[in-house]
Amino acid sequence: MLVKAEIELTDEAKFIIDRLRREGYEVYVVGGVVRDWLLRKQITDWDFTTSAPASEIKRIFKDKTLFSLKHDTITVVIKGKNYEITPFRRNNLKEDLRHRDFTINAMAYDSEKKIILDPYNGLKDLRKKLIRATVEPRARFSEDPLRLMRAIRFAVELGFRIDRKTLDAVIDMAELIQQVSWERIRDELLKILVSPFPARGMEIMHKVGLLKYVIPELSQCYGVRQNRFHRYTVFKHLMITLQNVERDPVLRLSALFHDIGKPLTKKKRQGRVTFYGHEKKSACMTRQIMKRLKFSNEMISQVVILVKEHMLNYSSEWSDSAVRRLISRVGKELIIPLIMLRKADLIAHGKNKSQEIALLEELRERVEKELKKGAILTVNDLKINGNVIMKELGIQQGPKVGKILRILWEKVIDNPDLNNPDSLLFLARRIKEQDKI
Repeated sequence: MLVKAEIELTDEAKFIIDRLRREGYEVYVVGGVVRDWLLRKQITDWDFTTSAPASEIKRIFKDKTLFSLKHDTITVVIKGKNYEITPFRRNNLKEDLRHRDFTINAMAYDSEKKIILDPYNGLKDLRKKLIRATVEPRARFSEDPLRLMRAIRFAVELGFRIDRKTLDAVIDMAELIQQVSWERIRDELLKILVSPFPARGMEIMHKVGLLKYVIPELSQCYGVRQNRFHRYTVFKHLMITLQNVERDPVLRLSALFHDIGKPLTKKKRQGRVTFYGHEKKSACMTRQIMKRLKFSNEMISQVVILVKEHMLNYSSEWSDSAVRRLISRVGKELIIPLIMLRKADLIAHGKNKSQEIALLEELRERVEKELKKGAILTVNDLKINGNVIMKELGIQQGPKVGKILRILWEKVIDNPDLNNPDSLLFLARRIKEQDKI
């Protein structure tokens, strides 16, 4: 099938196409570029396929920065942006497209003839909002089992449904996901989580049998009933929370994991179901899961803090110093995300939580006020440091200095007006005299 079209090329895309054609090679724009153009979506990544072998691509673009992370795919860096160029699979364009994952990604654009080549009816599937594996699902998934997750990812990114034959193949071949590296699984998982429909994505992963291999701890939450404070099972509660936070990776991961420890902490006492300590257990499990999935230490730390602190129980009676202590414990970068997570958590109880949610809005206002004032959150925010303490008090470097700074910080967080050099030195001398160190 041929479709008349004129995709506007960037200068860099024209440059790549012109160089390959001048050397006598065929070259086409492929994959997501064509799909997104047809969907009238913004094009962010440019991919090309060519009759040139990898060695020739390297020669033709030897004056540019090149690297190769995928087999035979050469990434050319132009003005800081990456452009992937892949030699034809099976030596011609039609066979190359045949071995791409889904029909909506198996279209190519010929910029010279201004036509889209669509041998596997990708345009038809776009119109039907259908994710369908190209030609033979089992063959495509065998070539790269990560495609089992990609089918779900494209469905939730685009709001499409998965073709029945393709879905059946995902179910039958789910265990093959174990052959894929954790890094690639992590990247695909994140794309599902930051999509418009992350809960639907995770629910599909459970139903087709992928979740038990990717995050078995989450699969174990399915069907676990809660107590009278919750309308839904643990899994359903997690999904509703997930759907009600912003499309931020840290927030979405925190929502996904915040109650994951509940099945292991569930107890029945005097006829009542409890989950005492589930937030600490969930934080511990979150760290283990994210390490397994090869997340960065920074992201692990952020998500673990949010999971551990998600049982935020604010009241209007809190003092300003209590608000400052909360900010200090969580960190100024995470305090607003924590409030957002708790709000989504309360919504997902399925009960009337309007009063608690209103209190969270009050807390947010108080937090923002403290941050605007420049709240003293750590000992580093004090107007004197350890060097000043040692010089003025005549003590040597050691744990005593740290203890004095900590006591000063405790006093300042209760009374920020004390955070000036004169007041702090006066207090420091008293602390030394009273031997409180």
